Amino acid sequence: MNLATDPGGVHNIAEQKVYSLPVDLIFANPFQPRRHFDPMALVDLAKSIEQYGMMQPINVRLAENGYELVAGERRLRASKLASLPTIPAIIIDITDAESAVLAMVENLQRQNLSYIEEAEGYSRLISTHNLTQEELAKKMGKNQSTIANKLRLLKLPAQVKKALVENDLSERHARAMLLALKDRTTEQAEQLMLDIIAKIAEEGMTVQKAEEFIEKSLELEAKKPKPKAKVKIFAKDVRIFTNTLKQAVGVMLDSGVDASYNVEEQEDGCVITVRVKY
Repeated sequence: MNLATDPGGVHNIAEQKVYSLPVDLIFANPFQPRRHFDPMALVDLAKSIEQYGMMQPINVRLAENGYELVAGERRLRASKLASLPTIPAIIIDITDAESAVLAMVENLQRQNLSYIEEAEGYSRLISTHNLTQEELAKKMGKNQSTIANKLRLLKLPAQVKKALVENDLSERHARAMLLALKDRTTEQAEQLMLDIIAKIAEEGMTVQKAEEFIEKSLELEAKKPKPKAKVKIFAKDVRIFTNTLKQAVGVMLDSGVDASYNVEEQEDGCVITVRVKY
């Protein structure tokens, strides 16, 4: 079967051709920004599709040996759960960059992306398609400063980003956490932020209370005395040590102790022997 000319049953909806495509010929969108799909919500959607059918077709584009999903990931997953053999789809002709942007826009319009997923999606769009922040902002219909603020969140350690999302803390919390990175090593900042997140979640603080707590925690941490760095002294000349040994043997001889000092030169160094008789 030629997929381009004979993809399956055809219907017309608002002058757009909607095809009934085999589910097993549709592959995931590699530019999908969403990483977490609520399994229970997918089950509910699958039951709805089983009872009422698919209310809105998915969007796909032609790919090798099948079709690549552009928009409609949840509907496709739910259709597979419902064991549907086919799914209504509109075939569109777009580039990789356009597919990536459409996948991001769909998720943003449905407001089901976490702010971390959104930031990661923007980062992938920029790196994969060589976009500037300003170009991406225009494509997404957003201000450049909005994109920049989202991307800054990616500076947070991986475990901190995970904890923020799992504890359902807001983007404002995440931005406040960035202050912890100032003048601290990543390891120090990470532990501090994880402790703060745990406390906020434990006490169920409001956003305002949480922001106040974050600010106070960072202030207290900044006032803690810094541990003194251990100073390591490296001798550039081995003679410092040999002279010290010679002096020690001299002191023993002056004290009436029968002691001797001997140096045996070797290819890779020397062997020093201090012998004391008693």
